[in-house]
Amino acid sequence: MIDLGNGYHLSTDPAAMQVDAIHAYLTRSYWSTGIPLATVRTAVANSIGVGVFKQGAQVGFGRVTTDRATFAYLADVYVLEEHQGQGLAQAMVKALHDHPELQGLRRWLLATSDAHGVYARLGWTQVTDPAPFMQRHFPDVYK
Repeated sequence: MIDLGNGYHLSTDPAAMQVDAIHAYLTRSYWSTGIPLATVRTAVANSIGVGVFKQGAQVGFGRVTTDRATFAYLADVYVLEEHQGQGLAQAMVKALHDHPELQGLRRWLLATSDAHGVYARLGWTQVTDPAPFMQRHFPDVYK
């Protein structure tokens, strides 16, 4: 665990992630409303995750899905509302950027509706030419 000050600690240890707490947030988020607990469990287990903790409770999370060689997709980054505004999301994303298994990748991607500023401060830019990108998107899969 890395001390972030003010009683917050950051960890990338998979055993530290509190899947029930992560699920509690994600199921009410705009991007995965109603996501089943089993799906969150699988996603966390198959990703490189980072969490922020205060007094033993998980208050933030983010994860990267990757082949660990060429590509990474940053997903599910959140900080509980009462802990926002303290740089915790930036600390988590930076920890993922610096993770030893995520060095030398050719491309990172993410999708966000409301946190462009957080990512811009960390060197992320908007996709300038979306033409090569395609998707299969099932927005109602958890309903």
